Amino acid sequence: MADSVYRVTELVDTSSTSWEAAAKSAIETAAKSLRDLRVAEVVRQDVTIENGKVSTYRVRLNVSFKYEGAPTAARRKK
Repeated sequence: MADSVYRVTELVDTSSTSWEAAAKSAIETAAKSLRDLRVAEVVRQDVTIENGKVSTYRVRLNVSFKYEGAPTAARRKK
């Protein structure tokens, strides 16, 4: 039996500075409501162009975190 189960979800964030800044912001925001974040994988990067210049960096991440599931009767008694 597995010791832990992890859920993977997609995050999308943007930055006017860089893809790295967008990824950092997405993870820091997710960490406010998700516990036990483990790994983030960059799935896609793109940019928005305005007047021939990059205006926004966008990153899509798959982030994994420990899945705790719905409380069971046994868990609630602990």
